[in-house]
Amino acid sequence: MHSTSFCVVPRHLRTLLKLIVFLAAAPLAHASEPPAGPGELRTSSPLAQLIAEAQENNPEIQAARNEREAVAQRVAPAGSLDDPMLEAGVLNLPTDSFRFDREDMTMKMIGLSQRFPYPGKRGLREEVATREVEAVDFNLQETINRTVRDLKVAYFDLGLVHASTQLVERNKAILDQFLRIAETRYAVGQGSQADVLKAQTQLSKMMEELIKLGRERSMLEAEINRALGRGLGTGPVVPEAAELRETPFELAALHELALRTRPQLLALQSAIARSDKMLELARKDYYPDFDVRFSYGQRDSMPDGTKRSDMVSLTLAVNLPVWRETKRGPRLAEAQAMREQAQRMHEAQRNELAMKLRQQVAATDQNLRSARLYQRDILPQSRLTVEAAIAAYRVNRVDFMTLLDSQMSVLNFEIAHATAVSAYNKALAEIDLLTGRSPN
Repeated sequence: MHSTSFCVVPRHLRTLLKLIVFLAAAPLAHASEPPAGPGELRTSSPLAQLIAEAQENNPEIQAARNEREAVAQRVAPAGSLDDPMLEAGVLNLPTDSFRFDREDMTMKMIGLSQRFPYPGKRGLREEVATREVEAVDFNLQETINRTVRDLKVAYFDLGLVHASTQLVERNKAILDQFLRIAETRYAVGQGSQADVLKAQTQLSKMMEELIKLGRERSMLEAEINRALGRGLGTGPVVPEAAELRETPFELAALHELALRTRPQLLALQSAIARSDKMLELARKDYYPDFDVRFSYGQRDSMPDGTKRSDMVSLTLAVNLPVWRETKRGPRLAEAQAMREQAQRMHEAQRNELAMKLRQQVAATDQNLRSARLYQRDILPQSRLTVEAAIAAYRVNRVDFMTLLDSQMSVLNFEIAHATAVSAYNKALAEIDLLTGRSPN
């Protein structure tokens, strides 16, 4: 005949066990506000406010804006004529007398000359400068998008640290109760010293984890302050609870969108267009420019008082582009090489874009599945396991180690769930950068 012996659990231990069940079963609170649409942020959300602050105060963005303003000033000068030349002097003054009335060709002269480039050169120079402005403008937008991506990644990492801190602190509170139970049972001879030591060891590990999380929080806050252009005296950033915004993706559509809107690719396309104009300008350099000169000569009257008429001159000069092999040939070869370089860089960036898009779409899919699995299956099952272990522990059917391991498994699964949500949101931030989505 088989008999089962039951351990009588004191009333205060039963109260502690009920408290542990409540703490273990209570998930972390999430934001009560409904989530925004796919890929969008609420305009009042802390992250949206931080993004607006970064766009306004980030030094790299400000420097890129200043560069854009500086480059824009090159367009008008590029299409302008060279400054005219003013000349004045004395012509044909005899050295034996240094008098202006002796020789008929002695005169005081003033002249004006202007160089006119071969037709089409000025327009090409202006086109080159305009394409450079376009490239810098796209690079400015890329700098903004990259800064926002960095801010989002640091923000989501900080949110993971905050969530992990809350989980560890809650788990530490549960382990404190476990330790009290283990000490009480050991004191009355119903438990072992190993249970007490095991609980103390896990508590020490929780303390170490909190120290590590505190260090990571400081580093991430410093990274966020850098992106925001803040100084050392600013307060800490407190992220809101992470949300799992399920966004459907189609790789082909994302790739097509990225080819149309990614500022980095558009800047390289502008660089290719600029190189095309530079090549045309190098070919135009084989044609001469024109120098037009007008001068006026004033002559004094003759020694007998007879008046001499003044004289005017109008001349046209052209440069002779004869140094083709040593001057214009290398310039043409340089323009061709620069155009080839721009095309290859654009091709390389397209390939890299396709690779990164594929990686990030795969990352979003994997992390979304993981988050769903933890939220719908693993976490509820692990919490039920803890409740069952506590119920069995009351009647001495499982040992303390089983109870402790069950609770530690819940902590690990909760942190894994938070990590999957954070990784999913970070992958969305990467996709926004790759597709050139404007910050919101």
